[in-house]
Amino acid sequence: MVGQPVLLLVPPPMSLSLQSKKEESVKVVVRCRPLLPDEVAANYTRVVSMDSTRGEVSMLAREGRTADTERRFTFDAVYDWTSEQKQLYDGTFRPIVEAVLQGYNGTVFAYGQTGSGKTYTMTGERGDPQNQGLIPNSFDHIFSNISKTHDEQYLVRVSYLEIYKEEVRDLLSKDHKRRLKVRENPDTGVYVEDLSSFVAKSVREVEHVMSVGAEHRKVGPTNMNQHSSRSHAIFILTVECCSRGEDGEDHIHVGKLNLVDLAGSERQSKTGATGERFDESTKINLSLSALGNVISALVDSRQTHVPYRDSQLTRLLQDSLGGNAKTVMVANIGPADYNYEETLITLRYANRAKSIKNRPRINEDPKDALLREFQEEILRLKSALERRRRKGGEGRRFRTTADMGSGEESEGEEGGGEEGRGQSLAVQQHQLEAEKEALLHNTGLVQEERQQLVAEVQQKVDRLKREQKKRDELAAKIKTMESKLLVGGWSIIDHTHEQQRKLDLQQQEVARQKMREREMVERLEKREEEQQEIRETFSSLKDEVESRTRKLNKLKLKLREVKEEMAEREEENRRKREQLAIRAEELQKELSLRYCTDERGSTH
Repeated sequence: MVGQPVLLLVPPPMSLSLQSKKEESVKVVVRCRPLLPDEVAANYTRVVSMDSTRGEVSMLAREGRTADTERRFTFDAVYDWTSEQKQLYDGTFRPIVEAVLQGYNGTVFAYGQTGSGKTYTMTGERGDPQNQGLIPNSFDHIFSNISKTHDEQYLVRVSYLEIYKEEVRDLLSKDHKRRLKVRENPDTGVYVEDLSSFVAKSVREVEHVMSVGAEHRKVGPTNMNQHSSRSHAIFILTVECCSRGEDGEDHIHVGKLNLVDLAGSERQSKTGATGERFDESTKINLSLSALGNVISALVDSRQTHVPYRDSQLTRLLQDSLGGNAKTVMVANIGPADYNYEETLITLRYANRAKSIKNRPRINEDPKDALLREFQEEILRLKSALERRRRKGGEGRRFRTTADMGSGEESEGEEGGGEEGRGQSLAVQQHQLEAEKEALLHNTGLVQEERQQLVAEVQQKVDRLKREQKKRDELAAKIKTMESKLLVGGWSIIDHTHEQQRKLDLQQQEVARQKMREREMVERLEKREEEQQEIRETFSSLKDEVESRTRKLNKLKLKLREVKEEMAEREEENRRKREQLAIRAEELQKELSLRYCTDERGSTH
């Protein structure tokens, strides 16, 4: 375990030369789960239609609802109920993990109502390669990439936290219910004080750390989900890499991958939450509302203040939304008609997030890189070990059996030239043990003199043992620290790895090409529509009236959609105000109860 604060989503300061001003939008994708068996049994109908080639999601009108109109949204990618985990990873998540390996900060967070499949998207089914989610797939990706590299050193460390009822907790700590403080440093940004960090050397070790943390996470049953997450969770995976630059110097870049599994937005009428579940639900909805307010402020050019401090969640996500990170938002939705309002709210939420602009940059040579500390400590230990070896080989003066009669001291083999200095401590110890044995059997010496000589030899043996122990401890420490640094190497299967890497790059290029084609099609359609309006001529007054009527109907439809959206937002705000009022009433009761308790205590 590494006992230092773990930075969250906010990178260390960098030189101005590395501060990229290039902006890129937050990538937003939508995933729709299939109808659940209970929904099929209850004869709920699907009101979601998806066109993956155009990246479109359509909300269909519900049966018997004349007020409903078809709503269409366009995103960077959409995945319907037949999509597979690997398809989602390769198409959307693989590029962001590649960016983290290059030294960028990357964040993926899943948003949606409870029971919409967020945890399945992020985690999936452990131990099942076909159904494992983003998080285990990213582990495989990172360590597979490290194994293919050459002449580079890596250090991988992980942390895991949850935000439960606005309390930040360390899921990897023995005291995982202890509330941690969120601090802000003017140089390094936002971090969680005393958050533990573990160095991992393999996929298995990372998975073990994650499983330990997952056992501590708060979950509970509701009417909509028997294993509902009652907290927001952030799994932080930091990859430090040291490589030789063109200037011949070693350079370190640090990438952070932040994997965020948000608790689901909830309606008390549907979840049936009461007591503690209701309190949890209130806190979840308030933090998600704060996240929505941050998104709205970021996309509104008139806003000069972004309310990051309104919740712990938005504070920790500060750099992922509008800062130094490549960010992907996965909006998870359910297709059933009885979730129509929740699905529509999620899609609008995601639609606003598309307009957020980030400024990602490579975090190169940060001051707090742990890899640099490891390298310096290893060099220090190696130097100390080498000094001890040199000191041990400078030659020691001790009496030999040939000199015992004369009582003179001379240099033994240990100090006799370069060959003697090169002898190991084990050889020296063996010689001294033999010397001791010879002294014990030398009858030509006086008893007192023999005992004195034996004691001197024994002291030398003890010194050698202590020296050997110190050397062994230093060597063991060096070995332990070096084992935590991962170095790739060439093997007989590297050709397969290289082919796989090229295939991955080709798939990414194909995905980018499809995105460019879709954008071009959309621009062409828009331009064609504009040109059609310009060159439209009317052969008669009747044609002109019909054309104007069609345009008027389109405008009326748009006006209707805007009014409906405003009404739905007002309803959403009304529900939020009700939740706030209920929470305020609960706090007032708690305050009154505490006041009465304190008053009783003071009278006794």
